[in-house]
Amino acid sequence: MTIECKNISSRQKSALGSPILNNISCQIKKGEFVALLGINGAGKSSLLKSLMGLIPLEKGEVRINDILLTPNNINKIRRQTAMIFQGGGLIRQLSALDNVLCGTLGFRSSWQTLWGFNQGDRLLALELLTELGVKEHAQQKVSKLSGGQRQRVAIARALIQSPQILLADEPTSGLDVIASHYVMESLARLNREKHITVIVVLHDLEMAATYAKRAIILEKGRVIHDGSSQNLSTQFNQTVPTILPSLNGIKPIIQQIA
Repeated sequence: MTIECKNISSRQKSALGSPILNNISCQIKKGEFVALLGINGAGKSSLLKSLMGLIPLEKGEVRINDILLTPNNINKIRRQTAMIFQGGGLIRQLSALDNVLCGTLGFRSSWQTLWGFNQGDRLLALELLTELGVKEHAQQKVSKLSGGQRQRVAIARALIQSPQILLADEPTSGLDVIASHYVMESLARLNREKHITVIVVLHDLEMAATYAKRAIILEKGRVIHDGSSQNLSTQFNQTVPTILPSLNGIKPIIQQIA
């Protein structure tokens, strides 16, 4: 297994006092494309961040490529795993190219970057921007780019780390339909052609069904569905009302997916 979560619960609590992650177990194989779904506050982003050691766990364990996630070996795991944060997490005052190059800082020593980024890194950054269709914006500040263009720059910044696993937290948030599909197709192509394991938090059932082969649905920090991403509306209709009897029907649930 590329990723294995075993009975993990977070230290962080929800407004109701229960753990944001509540005894979650799941396994993800190398090369899978997995969508994390659920209503607001279900624990999707927290589960994603726990795979990078960004969410302190109260119990349970996370293994990445059979390496136990601990404070002592977290850097080893982060060399294999890259994350695209919600909104991209880019430095708006820097150019697209420089933002991508910032992705190398985690595995370069201080003296290696003392005189700036080397030519090899610059060529690789330009190649990635070209592959993602934004090479012509390489020298522009990201503050001048559209939302979809910024997300593709964020993907390039993650890819310059040569990750085996790519985590994306709502990469289509705030984008129009065309830009959303362009970003998702970029992730799907990386999964398909480079066999990168992709795990993405989404708020759109149709988008998940189109691009991901597997969906993990969370509710109140627990996994309530783990299986095919096809016919998700039907699966929600069958699964969620038994977990959330207080909600009136599936339509408002689907509208709240986030």
